[in-house]
Amino acid sequence: MINKKIGFTSSLPVEVIYAAGHTPIDLNNIFVEGASAEYIRKAELRGFPRTICAWIKGNFAAALSANLDEVIGISQGDCSNGISLTAMLAEEGLPIYHFSFPQERTYPALDNEIKKLEEHFEVSRNEVMKVKKRLDEIRAKLITLDEWTWQEGLITGKENHYWLVNSSDFRGNPDRFEEELSAFMEEASQRNPSIPAHRCAYLGVPPIYRDLYDRIEDLGGRVIFNEVQRQFAMPYLSSDLVEQYLVYTYPYGVFARLKDILYQLNLRKIDMVISYTQSFCHLQIDNIILKKHIKLPFLNLEGDSPEELDSRTLLQLESFFEVYG
Repeated sequence: MINKKIGFTSSLPVEVIYAAGHTPIDLNNIFVEGASAEYIRKAELRGFPRTICAWIKGNFAAALSANLDEVIGISQGDCSNGISLTAMLAEEGLPIYHFSFPQERTYPALDNEIKKLEEHFEVSRNEVMKVKKRLDEIRAKLITLDEWTWQEGLITGKENHYWLVNSSDFRGNPDRFEEELSAFMEEASQRNPSIPAHRCAYLGVPPIYRDLYDRIEDLGGRVIFNEVQRQFAMPYLSSDLVEQYLVYTYPYGVFARLKDILYQLNLRKIDMVISYTQSFCHLQIDNIILKKHIKLPFLNLEGDSPEELDSRTLLQLESFFEVYG
């Protein structure tokens, strides 16, 4: 069996790719951990306009640099520019497959999409379920890590972000990922609990700013709820594959997200909310609805390029803590 490198643009049933003996690669992680500014520059040299989200430009260049065999684009349930991104990658000669999270959010509709993905990679549901069982062992540890963040005060917001966001692809090697996760959790278990002055929630896609979590800690806060990153880790661990990706909120719009968000804000006794949106992103509109329904101090931060917080955004953050902290 040939082990292929399969890139993807947003979380999807990664169990299928692993069951086929291939290596899944989340293009977002390659972009943000690599030469991010250079990726953006390369995409713009290919004609991408400045007013297109940096993640789209970064994913384009990251895909071309990663020696991939195929790219799976999320045609429904993610970025509205995703179809155009995969068209550009196809123009560059990369094979493209499209996966959709059906808008109606029903079991039969999503089951059909996953079956098509299984057929594409020539694997059975039984083979996929064996992989799911293995990955769920790691996800159970991530659930514990998340609990240590908001219940025990042993994990920082930045550490929580790192481990949860990388569960989208388990960094291409679940066994190594689990080994490193277990070592980290063993170290963290020996820490003295650290109780933040301000219990913060972070809503929205993972931040493009490199130092956001550090600056929040500097101001006496700690992110104890990373909304979307937690969803990548499949926190509800359903025994049914389709059900697991039905309760995954990110692809299904703002009201699916809001129900989960409101429950977690109450459960974790959140004091203040920081909601991040990317420049030129349609999710900025969803933020209007989130702010309307969330009755807590609410700050919307917007980011564009992968960099440290600029002076204007840092001032926004500092003023927010000064007023509500």
